[in-house]
Amino acid sequence: MHRLLPVLCLLLLTACTTTEIDEFRQATTSISDGESIVILGRRQNNNYETEGNFVECVANVVQNGENGIRVVPEREFLDAMFPFFEPRTAPMRTSHLKQLMEVDQAKQRLAEYGIEYIVWLDGLTRRSESSGTMSCTIGPGGGGCFGFGTWTDDSNFEAEVWDLDTLESVGSISTDATGQSYMPAVVVPIPLIARVEANACSGLGNQLKQFIGGNPESGT
Repeated sequence: MHRLLPVLCLLLLTACTTTEIDEFRQATTSISDGESIVILGRRQNNNYETEGNFVECVANVVQNGENGIRVVPEREFLDAMFPFFEPRTAPMRTSHLKQLMEVDQAKQRLAEYGIEYIVWLDGLTRRSESSGTMSCTIGPGGGGCFGFGTWTDDSNFEAEVWDLDTLESVGSISTDATGQSYMPAVVVPIPLIARVEANACSGLGNQLKQFIGGNPESGT
């Protein structure tokens, strides 16, 4: 029983996450039945690209639940719009978008999808402040791991919304989710993982849904 006490104490530790969301609105927004949006991950930076799984997660939040908005899948959109939204040719600023809309082929394809807003997602998750030690052994009588580790994950993402009617940015939403994870090990490692990206996705997706829908209570 005494050997179980440290395990029980460690299991009381819970990985926790704090999430902050900020919204900056530059113009009014609304979306009607038959209209859609597309959510794209920024990939122009040579050091990283916004994770496709995160982009898909935000899209699922936006299109599901109450007041869901139709979202064109990123991969489908990129294939249909080739080569206009490839990493080297995608519009980085709204001035580039205006130039793109002068291309009849690009303008026609966007109209076929009924896209009202383009949402650019940019960001990543960083791991820091790792500490602790852990050792594992294997012997004739069996094996096990002993020790304790902890680390911090920080997810920073921003969504910028472009209006295809005005060809201007109508605002942006940023999220910062930070969480502390633990890995206690008494014979068997027990990961207690902070759901940092999941919380960032949920918070950003729901705020984006309100923002585009024109909900007056969407500001923070």
